[in-house]
Amino acid sequence: MENSAPTIWEDDDYVYIPEELFRHLPPEYRDAAEARMQQGSDILQNADKDIKSLVRLANAIPTTSSLSYIYHRLRTSKFDMTAAAVMEQEMLTTAFVVTYSRLFVSGNGGSGVSRDQIPAHLQGVHDDILEIRHKRYAHNSGHETIGSGIQIDFDETEVRVSLGMSLGFYVGGRNEWEELIAFLDAHMHERLQKILGRLKAKTGFEWKFPIGPAPDWVGKYR
Repeated sequence: MENSAPTIWEDDDYVYIPEELFRHLPPEYRDAAEARMQQGSDILQNADKDIKSLVRLANAIPTTSSLSYIYHRLRTSKFDMTAAAVMEQEMLTTAFVVTYSRLFVSGNGGSGVSRDQIPAHLQGVHDDILEIRHKRYAHNSGHETIGSGIQIDFDETEVRVSLGMSLGFYVGGRNEWEELIAFLDAHMHERLQKILGRLKAKTGFEWKFPIGPAPDWVGKYR
């Protein structure tokens, strides 16, 4: 099958010209395009540090959205004293703790939020979440909220082994988690505005970040 010839196409904002056709453009068009490309390269180089911060923040925003949804599910899930309901709460609590902890890992995966930025009255709650993640969900380190063991009974003919397990969790999630989520949402928005402001100051261009309406579940935890 022969390769089709390169074509020019456009959308509502731009005209796209394949590299194969670029050299065939009139000199004045090539010069204008190359000047714009150089301008863009200079802007990116000058604003490199803030662009990296913007990318890092953009990677964290979906995590905060997931955290909000998980907490919504925790608060609105019906709880009965059944094995299925217990496992549902355990599953959602695990998802909440692991998702929250992802915001505080080092490297590109983190959000850049530090413990010191969290309101003082919520820092203990933050510490509890990270401890649960480390000792209960990431490693079998014997967190106080979980336990297991066996019971051995025997008589003249057999030995019976029984398994035992205990789970501890906040039904519907801990109340203070809602305030933590609200803080993180506001913090992310504030950081975004600061980064966009610095980019405008450095480049002279208005930087726009797509912001749509909040999902239906945000703020509706009852």
